[in-house]
Amino acid sequence: MAKVHVVTDSTADIPAELAAELDITIVPLKVHMQGKSYLDGVTIQPEEFYQRLKEVNEMPTTSQPSPIDFVEAYREAAKDGDTDILSIHLSSAFSGTYQSALLAQSMVEDEFKVTVLDSKTATYAIGSIVVAAARAAKNGKSLDECVAIAQNMIEKERVFFLVDTLEYLQKGGRIGKASAVVSSLLNIKPILSITPEGEVYAVDKVRGKNKATVRLFELLQENVPDEPYEIAVCYTDNREEAETWAKQIRERFGVEEVMVTEIGPVIGTHVGPGTIGAICYPKSS
Repeated sequence: MAKVHVVTDSTADIPAELAAELDITIVPLKVHMQGKSYLDGVTIQPEEFYQRLKEVNEMPTTSQPSPIDFVEAYREAAKDGDTDILSIHLSSAFSGTYQSALLAQSMVEDEFKVTVLDSKTATYAIGSIVVAAARAAKNGKSLDECVAIAQNMIEKERVFFLVDTLEYLQKGGRIGKASAVVSSLLNIKPILSITPEGEVYAVDKVRGKNKATVRLFELLQENVPDEPYEIAVCYTDNREEAETWAKQIRERFGVEEVMVTEIGPVIGTHVGPGTIGAICYPKSS
């Protein structure tokens, strides 16, 4: 039976040491800022990015990897032979990354097997899926078994998040301008989530950050899966707040560990500084 190698993109926001431990290949997206292009998590790191984001007048832009970028990653992953590849990527509603991976799949289909999945989500909500699949691969599971694990995660995981301002989502075309302006004027904090189709939407709207946080935890509690689960907290430039959330989640939900991960520059471009979220997903073996 062929071994399985898992590939993802940089928007999965998997800590580097965990990706190395599980032999996960990460293909970076690009951030374009002040006339220069950077590889997400490679030539620009989150700390530098968020500092510069607060200083620039023009909003950064992002772009997906090319199909050739994926072809090169796939061939490198399969260079030792007898390898199947599972490639899991940012929601196709947010980016053309998934389509680039599909094109790359068609370019190498005569060389080895590649299965490409649309995670229909973003940041460590992708990462948790990728990590579960990579752990299964490391334990000798087949490609079909790894795909089944990933698809179960995609179906059952839930993500809820708060942004400090809707400006970045609005400028990136994820929400309407009128909604962003009204929310800002009234100090309304929408609790955001991602639809099964992979698009951002407001689950609820609460006045003030503290009340919004309380409501987000209630929604998280209402949406835990009917099986052992894990919870992760993701953040932009607000590590201290993320650690506070992690402590509260451990106490409230009785989970032993809460993964705390930093949102990288590409997703950060679209949600902005001060963003924080919680992800609940089935526990991987």
